[in-house]
Amino acid sequence: MAQVPQTFLDALAVRTWCALALQALGRAREEIDAINVYPVADGDTGTNLYLTVESAAAAVEAVFVGHETGAAAGSANGSAAGVPSLADAVRAMAHGALIGARGNSGTILAQLLRGMTQVLAADGDTPHADADGLRLALRHAADSARRAVAHPVEGTVLTVASAAADAADGAGGDCGTVARAAHEGARAALAATPHQLAVLERAGVVDAGGQGLVTVLAALVQTFTGEKPAAPTGHARVQADDAEECATPDTGGPAFEVIYLLEAEDAAVDRLRARLDALGDSLVVVGGDGLWNVHVHVDDAGAAVEAGVEAGRPYRIRITHFAAGDVHTTGGERPPRERIQRAVVAVVPGAGLAGLYTEAGATTVLARPGEPPASGELVQAVRRAHAREVVLLPNDAELRHTAAAAAEQARAEGIRVALIPTRSAVQGIAALAVHEPERRFDEDVVAMTSAAGATRYAEVAVAERQSWTMAGICQADDVLGLIDGDVAVIGGDVIATAETVLDRMLAAGGELVTLVLGDQAPDGIAEHLEARVRESYLAVDTVVYRGGRQGALLLIGVE
Repeated sequence: MAQVPQTFLDALAVRTWCALALQALGRAREEIDAINVYPVADGDTGTNLYLTVESAAAAVEAVFVGHETGAAAGSANGSAAGVPSLADAVRAMAHGALIGARGNSGTILAQLLRGMTQVLAADGDTPHADADGLRLALRHAADSARRAVAHPVEGTVLTVASAAADAADGAGGDCGTVARAAHEGARAALAATPHQLAVLERAGVVDAGGQGLVTVLAALVQTFTGEKPAAPTGHARVQADDAEECATPDTGGPAFEVIYLLEAEDAAVDRLRARLDALGDSLVVVGGDGLWNVHVHVDDAGAAVEAGVEAGRPYRIRITHFAAGDVHTTGGERPPRERIQRAVVAVVPGAGLAGLYTEAGATTVLARPGEPPASGELVQAVRRAHAREVVLLPNDAELRHTAAAAAEQARAEGIRVALIPTRSAVQGIAALAVHEPERRFDEDVVAMTSAAGATRYAEVAVAERQSWTMAGICQADDVLGLIDGDVAVIGGDVIATAETVLDRMLAAGGELVTLVLGDQAPDGIAEHLEARVRESYLAVDTVVYRGGRQGALLLIGVE
């Protein structure tokens, strides 16, 4: 069906813009990924922008669905219900982008959309819906994004956003005219980025994040005019293939990307910025009104997460280990960006375990209770691993379908993926312990699968409400001991319940006990259980790890 142009800003225009931007980024994703050489040559800028806009578009759709549902109910009882207001739509867009932002580029785009929203949704029910409002929104977006970056660099998406705002400032006419001027200004600035940033010039490419923003602005032009602007000129990928061979920044850099959402007060976030700026680089903190998205590259991922804990409540934490040989960890002349032969991608429930897995060379996706990762996040992690062969460890029985969908998508992209159905992080630890990249892929997968399958798993947690279980009825605040996913023990004391669970598991034999302590585990529990094993079970070893905020008080593995 032909698109109907919008002559002014309203909720429908926002919905159309998000949909068109998502479609355009979907088409351009691989091209943008291919020219991604700054700040890290990890080939994921297009993917990150796509996932960020996907989250924004889904939030806008949810607002429309809510109003449509209200309208249906209203017509049934004789009352009226309107469509979303512009303020409702842009706030949903900004919030969706904020919580779904991926990577450096996605985080900056989220702040650009938030900056626009602060203008378009101003003054309650009388938002700026005309060309003047759009000019103001583009200017505020560019300025707020620049403020969100700890150390702005010219020749990046920030430069392109500022050029778009400058061009819009000088444009008369309606929203379509302003959008077209912003797009043309952004295109001109994009073409100049190689002359501003040496790494781009050496690689023969334009800035990938800037090209993504030009794509998003082209969708805005199409929203208002019905006309689809031409894609960025061919020089955007001149020698893009040769860029695989080119030098990149002359300095080394941190080994991990850390991203999380954070509930915190403004003053605490100011302190967090200073703390993270001292820990690493590529620091971008966006958001406001108590909810923030934090992105930073560091060597000490645990310290970056702990800084968030000190500032407020971090969640949806994602820690990615840059692939071996990545420019960010080597510095100087970069060898051709060949894929490594094999990698492990694992979902882990706590920051402590994420550190353990990443030290072992795995790419991690950090999950919180009640907030499981989507298949798109797992696919992105597989891409970031940059390997020909990937072993995927979901470490949660509830993620088996999500992980299977991610594996299928990665296989469609030419990556050989083996999904080992680990149901707990302790099974993942056992699998990772026998992982040998030098072995044939099938042999490695069989060995890892066997190790995981030979590991019984348990957890100790506190009941949130009264419930029926395999061990009887539990009450809120009872201590539950789950063995292989089923409640086996109901108790009143954490240490006593943990000891009972451990005894039941070791009754069937075992050689190694793995204990993973949550941040709420009582003091002395590890020492008590270690003593119990030492005194009662000969020739059984015990290892202890600290998992951080992992949901369960204690995870137990017996091999």
